[in-house]
Amino acid sequence: MTTTTQTPPRLEIRNLMRQFGDRTVVNGVSLSIEPGQVTCLLGPSGCGKSTTLRMIAGVDMQDSGEIYVDGKLICDTHFRIPPERRHIGLMFQDFALFPHLSVADNVAFGLMDKAQKRARVEELLEKVGLLWAIDEFPHVLSGGEQQRVALARALAPRPRIMLMDEPFSGLDNRLRDDIRDQTLALLKEEDTAVLLVTHEPEEALRMADQIALMRDGEIVQQGSPYNIYHAPVDRAAMAFFSDVNVIEGTSNGALTDTAFGQFLTPGVEQGTQVDIVIRPQHLHLDFYRGGNAPAPNPKHGQSAVGVVARSRFMGTESLVEFDMEHDGSPMKAIVPNVFLPKPGTRLWIALRRDRCFVFPSVG
Repeated sequence: MTTTTQTPPRLEIRNLMRQFGDRTVVNGVSLSIEPGQVTCLLGPSGCGKSTTLRMIAGVDMQDSGEIYVDGKLICDTHFRIPPERRHIGLMFQDFALFPHLSVADNVAFGLMDKAQKRARVEELLEKVGLLWAIDEFPHVLSGGEQQRVALARALAPRPRIMLMDEPFSGLDNRLRDDIRDQTLALLKEEDTAVLLVTHEPEEALRMADQIALMRDGEIVQQGSPYNIYHAPVDRAAMAFFSDVNVIEGTSNGALTDTAFGQFLTPGVEQGTQVDIVIRPQHLHLDFYRGGNAPAPNPKHGQSAVGVVARSRFMGTESLVEFDMEHDGSPMKAIVPNVFLPKPGTRLWIALRRDRCFVFPSVG
């Protein structure tokens, strides 16, 4: 009988913890990344993302936990391989190029093999479209070009792992998309395991193979972008990716009564306050006809009436804000193309029940 040996992850961290005084900044964080995989550590500012990155890089020391590269321990609380020997590349928002060195010398800065320096520099600059600037100095380049030089420099020593801390946040939106896509393609071509720290959900969804959602020093949910978005672990996780509408209710057995009809709430204790949460793009709107005209009967179930507060055209879609007639609670809907009902217009509102989530009320 033949036995197969499972290849260890390129990067694995186990139960990392970091405290500053009596404040726990990183609390039991664990994750693993395969070669060629991009994992985004996503969360609000101050949640512990950058501290986690610094511990992996070796510029900060964990209070407990272990870090492995290709199955080999590189750091715990007793043993520590120095940063320069970890085969880990770093990219930050600040490009940190040396202004007195040419582009070629910046890219070659971390290379030890003099015989291969020029060839590696030319190879990478060609890949990022900057071979023409090989003898220029950083100050003559645009922000996007400088970031591509920083990427080439980080990749030059062929790191097994790339750590990226908000590397694109200093670029304008259109340029950012181009640089992100080019960076992602090059990192995958080099078969580099990537851990990208960001506070922008759109960036994580665009770049990541896996997302680790972090809050208050802990990873609260991990998974593919699709699963993280469509199966949020709680209301806060759902709201981190988009605006949400919240319908409050009280469970009665396995059901909760709302103006939109009854919702199944199995496993919720009798009398528990619950939030039924839905994103604006999953509301269905129809004009209220008045009089004895019946409510529309879409597949989304029972409708309720809302009164338009304002509507705005957003380029490819329209945002409609309204107050529910039965209790005055505010809600909003995103509608494709142009839909701009005037303030005071009454609308039938229905929900896509397959896109509703029920969570215990946060008060």
